[in-house]
Amino acid sequence: MPFIRLYNITTPYCLKNVNLHIRDNELMVIMGFTGAGKSTLLNVIAGLTEYHGEVNFDQKNMNDTPTERRDVGYLLQDIYLFPHLNTFNNIAFGLRAASCPPDKITKKVESILNLLHIGHLKKRYPKDLSGGEKRRVGLARSLVMEPKILLLDEPLASLDPATARNIRREIKALHRRLNLTTLYVTHDFNEAREMADRIVVMINGELKQLGSVQDIFNQPSMAIREFIAAAN
Repeated sequence: MPFIRLYNITTPYCLKNVNLHIRDNELMVIMGFTGAGKSTLLNVIAGLTEYHGEVNFDQKNMNDTPTERRDVGYLLQDIYLFPHLNTFNNIAFGLRAASCPPDKITKKVESILNLLHIGHLKKRYPKDLSGGEKRRVGLARSLVMEPKILLLDEPLASLDPATARNIRREIKALHRRLNLTTLYVTHDFNEAREMADRIVVMINGELKQLGSVQDIFNQPSMAIREFIAAAN
């Protein structure tokens, strides 16, 4: 799986000369207040927003590579499952759009259903799914295309603590099993502690500190102390 390098990334009204290296197979957590630029940073990596600067996957410049060719899976905070499609067909949607053969679609979807332990949901429609089940279906849809990079934008927002804890464990296990380079946005300090290989804290479109969980929470910079105090 690739490492990601961002060079001098700037976007209108948001990111300001962001430089960041995400390691191969790393699970990096991005923290910051609403409006700090966390989601915009994910959108830059996915190729979903205009930016100045350079995005590299491994040694390849991705600036002119469209979203559908970046091998990125993206789970948004709002899941946007198609209400007229059942779980199987929601997950299969991207494969069909890519003209994947029907037998291969069935094999891939069944495999990801089993991987996420949601095979019993494959005939259900979104209206019949709980919040946690919808998250798992959204995650399955992101993974079925076999991405090299996984972007998770507050994937557990609005879930009850027990469900969120279980899905966190599943995400971390999948990250290790599939060797994905993963960026995970959250506001939750405990979530960050549990998930992260490293944490980056963003304030007003700038990266203020990058380090291990121990670095961020035990040796925070002055800006990060203010952020932690305000969040608490």
